[in-house]
Amino acid sequence: MISVTIRHLRYFEALALHRHFGRAAESCAISQPALSLQMKELEEMLGAPLIERSARQIRLTGLGEEFALRVRDILRAVDELGDLARASHGPLMGRLRLGVIPTIAPYLLPQVMQRLIARFPGLDLRPREAITQRLIEDLTAGRLDTAIVALPISEPALVEEPLFSEEFVLVRPAADANRPVPNPEMLRTMRLLLLEEGHCFRDQALSYCNGAPSLPRDLMEGSSLTTLVQMVGAGIGVTLIPEMARAIETRSAPVSTARLAEPRPSRTIGLIWRRSNPLASQFAQITEVIRQASGRV
Repeated sequence: MISVTIRHLRYFEALALHRHFGRAAESCAISQPALSLQMKELEEMLGAPLIERSARQIRLTGLGEEFALRVRDILRAVDELGDLARASHGPLMGRLRLGVIPTIAPYLLPQVMQRLIARFPGLDLRPREAITQRLIEDLTAGRLDTAIVALPISEPALVEEPLFSEEFVLVRPAADANRPVPNPEMLRTMRLLLLEEGHCFRDQALSYCNGAPSLPRDLMEGSSLTTLVQMVGAGIGVTLIPEMARAIETRSAPVSTARLAEPRPSRTIGLIWRRSNPLASQFAQITEVIRQASGRV
């Protein structure tokens, strides 16, 4: 009889995700030799190799790839059994893995965490910041419980609960403070600083600037809103940022901000989770806390 344990499966899932023994071991809070030993033990129990090992990297065998898909489903079901038990206890408690996109995390997450911990003392909150696509993948795989993102997501397996909407503001050099606010057509002729590909905020900003699918004439990219605003302060161009980022990002740069002409660009922030998650009723309480933290009750 094969005695594969949940621990074996969790370790294998980490290895399948990271494709690196060191990073997988770190994510599991064990040593690399211990992880390697567990994987050899798992392969011996199955009677077949799951991993191709080389000096620089690892690959999953054909069986390993198929095994990874089954393991993901098994671990998600196991986690949801635990969630079902937690849901029956009433107040939200235990581990909560909360994802947040980078254009929200620095400005909203600290207040959300403070309020959640104060309201639910038994909550073990574990936040993770990542771009939207990674959060969706982690939610679907059961590595996250819920996430704060910009809507819509349009994933049939996920529930979307709108929280609030916010406008985008224009950031330009301080010397331009008294100049007319450019319209979308004018922005297309300016040096526009945007986040690099993969960030949903980039796509939202471009949808305002673009009447056609082509990019603005002079487009530059940055890895964070902080970088973009500092580049504007250096006179390199202009950018758009969400309203919630205005106070923090503009306080240390010689820039000015302005509201754009109607219809102003905006985004809807929401909470998403798997439809199968038994904690759905508790997530309603989380949405209330997030709205309070955002000041939009």
